[in-house]
Amino acid sequence: MAKLNIVLFEPEIPANTGNIGRTCVATDTRLHLIEPLGFHLSEKAIKRAGMDYWPQLDVTTYINYEDFLQRNPGAKIYYATTKSKQTYVDVNYEPDCFIMFGKESAGIPEEILLENQETCIRIPMVGETRSLNLSNSAAIVLYEALRQNNFDHMKLGGNLTKYEWK
Repeated sequence: MAKLNIVLFEPEIPANTGNIGRTCVATDTRLHLIEPLGFHLSEKAIKRAGMDYWPQLDVTTYINYEDFLQRNPGAKIYYATTKSKQTYVDVNYEPDCFIMFGKESAGIPEEILLENQETCIRIPMVGETRSLNLSNSAAIVLYEALRQNNFDHMKLGGNLTKYEWK
């Protein structure tokens, strides 16, 4: 079964990575971490943000961007950046595509963006806002990709605890 993939390029803040990891578990999405990381995966902050979901996470680490590309040949990668001309709803996400987000302080290096202009995407914002929080950005784009793929294999209905829906 095809799975969506979230890629974090050199993430710096453990709580963001933990939150994204929890979202990945909830959506059956793979998480890919490109080193160097700004923290150790054993840190309490990452586990606290990911709560008890972290052991269920499908996560792979890479020593650098080149290692990531070599180990995922032919991958369709969308690059989330504040610098793109097209928005995240302007593209069609394949069921097994990769959506990459850059480090909190600098984003994805511009050299990588220039090499991949046709698959760069952004989330619209007003004014001079520099960016949204990394974990919020990942959730926004991931759920659009999931929506486009009809929330394949996801639970769509929920039950109340004490009552029943009419």
